[in-house]
Amino acid sequence: MICPHCHHDSSKVVDSRPSDEGRAIRRRRECEYCGTRFTTFERIEKSPLLVIKKNGNREEFRREKLLRGLVRAAEKRPVTMDQMNAIVDKVENELRATGENEIRSQVIGEHVMKELADVDDVTYIRFASVYREFKDMNGFMKEVQEMMGNEPEDNKKDKQTK
Repeated sequence: MICPHCHHDSSKVVDSRPSDEGRAIRRRRECEYCGTRFTTFERIEKSPLLVIKKNGNREEFRREKLLRGLVRAAEKRPVTMDQMNAIVDKVENELRATGENEIRSQVIGEHVMKELADVDDVTYIRFASVYREFKDMNGFMKEVQEMMGNEPEDNKKDKQTK
């Protein structure tokens, strides 16, 4: 490692510990030339995951972009940032677990909707309306009916008694 102070290229590790929930190693180093201490992080290098858009273009998967979409869909809803981050983490892990380097945007949307269905109905419908690009009320109503058909029986009974 090159010292950030004197730019000498010889340093020794003074301390190592896990960081970022075990996804990285934090190392304290000391320059053998000037004695300056500095911190470095070692992470697993992930291969890029490419998203194949509906128009056929490819772009690198960006979790920030997916999170932004969830934040917009969950606006003024009781969905926490932790829940949204957990959904993005789970979806990204599922995508990487397939072993594929290229994933269709439709597959990503389906994964997100599967997770949102258990979190908040309104957020699910908002996300679905953008993702599925409903052309008219019939498509929208069909999605709502399908969602309601997948509800646990207890929820249906609760709604019927209200």
